[in-house]
Amino acid sequence: MVVGTSGVTAADVLAVARGGARIELSPEAVAALAASREIVDALAAKPDPVYGVSTGFGALATRHISPDLRAQLQRNIVRSHAAGMGPRVEREVVRALMFLRLKTVCSGHTGVRPEVAQTMADVLNAGITPVVHEYGSLGCSGDLAPLSHCALTLMGEGEAEGPDGTVRPAAELLAEHGIRPVELREKEGLALLNGTDGMLGMLVMALADLETLYKSADVTAALTLEALLGTDKVLAPELHAIRPHPGQAASAANMLAVLKGSGLTGHHQDDAPRVQDAYSVRCAPQVAGAGRDTLAHARTVAERELASAVDNPVVLPDGRVESNGNFHGAPVAYVLDFLAIAAADLASIAERRTDRLLDKNRSHGLPPFLADDAGVDSGLMIAQYTQAALVSEMKRLAVPASADSIPSSAMQEDHVSMGWSAARKLRTAVDNLTRVIAVELYAATRAVELREGLTPAPATRAVIDAVREAGVAGPGADRYLAPDLAVAEAFVREGRLIAAAEKVTGPLR
Repeated sequence: MVVGTSGVTAADVLAVARGGARIELSPEAVAALAASREIVDALAAKPDPVYGVSTGFGALATRHISPDLRAQLQRNIVRSHAAGMGPRVEREVVRALMFLRLKTVCSGHTGVRPEVAQTMADVLNAGITPVVHEYGSLGCSGDLAPLSHCALTLMGEGEAEGPDGTVRPAAELLAEHGIRPVELREKEGLALLNGTDGMLGMLVMALADLETLYKSADVTAALTLEALLGTDKVLAPELHAIRPHPGQAASAANMLAVLKGSGLTGHHQDDAPRVQDAYSVRCAPQVAGAGRDTLAHARTVAERELASAVDNPVVLPDGRVESNGNFHGAPVAYVLDFLAIAAADLASIAERRTDRLLDKNRSHGLPPFLADDAGVDSGLMIAQYTQAALVSEMKRLAVPASADSIPSSAMQEDHVSMGWSAARKLRTAVDNLTRVIAVELYAATRAVELREGLTPAPATRAVIDAVREAGVAGPGADRYLAPDLAVAEAFVREGRLIAAAEKVTGPLR
């Protein structure tokens, strides 16, 4: 992975955060780093105070710092800002955060020396992951506490996780890999802390996960429609063309592809005639489609941020070093919250479909709770309870973090984004959505198999066969359900549900 001056892509972030890709600095980046450093060194030599170079920070920016104290100033800002608390943040999040800070450093707008950037790359390449804590970022002036814990590792202080997963003193890990701790100079401590990198990294990973989950939800919605003997006429392209939301059309097309050749659809006029399917079935493309369009908007924001150089102050090509407010996390925080809302709604409609499959009064002939011997067996009754609990938590997580602000730094930072908090709760929401879809998959595949004498669609059959091969048992007497649900969750999380359907349908949209 070669890091240049013009930003990185979402695929780059995923490759480093989750795939362990190695990093190199491009010659262009090294040259840009050296050029911007010359500007900072020239300003540092002048008697006039320059924010971040020869002054204090935040509410303490009015103090001019003498040259003999500036190295101490940079060390102190890292040490004092590394004030996080709570559980450790996941390894992939920390790697994404470090890589994205390196991306901005390499832009040539931060005034950091090339050797500092190289040390950042060396730490990532060595598989050393700083210990970063859950709480400490307000998402303004960047993700200060999380980034400070990463900068602390570069200085050879604090704790970090080694490649073997063991947490040890950072100085020991650096020494083992032949990495010399950095000695920070003017502006460098500030430049390592001042960005939206943590919330952006989590946004990029959530987008990748949600893309998988939205396709998965289209597949499970199609399975449920089939199991309920619903009609696929509502999925016709001409119906969605007259309300031209792109996500809605894509979702309907996916469901239609999965249902192609089904012998179960179209029986809604048989024994208990009904004019229309329930909203949770009939409106599946509208709800999932709105979420898909939200993903598209969030992806646009992420792409813009990935192309950005977020720091304060910044070094401009004409030699000026200017203060700014680009570190404010509002653009990223908003879409993180939007995605949590969309994910909660997708989970909610999936849970309603599952409940319909289990209710004998609404399932059009399926046994109560899809049980083998209802009364003796409880079937999937409590699996739906678990799904409902997950959805309930997701509704709480959908309350926007970005609508809150708590002033800090003696009212200098009097409006903050809470973007880090938005990102943290979105990660929980994504995990919960995965489980919710897994429960619908578990129920819908069982329900389809209980429709004796009717032939499911080829894609449905492929999904059922793949789920059974993965170790999820089919209809039968009550058994210990938690292991089955765990396998179903992994089946969804790893993209195997989509892969099974696509063997028949071709690529889903």
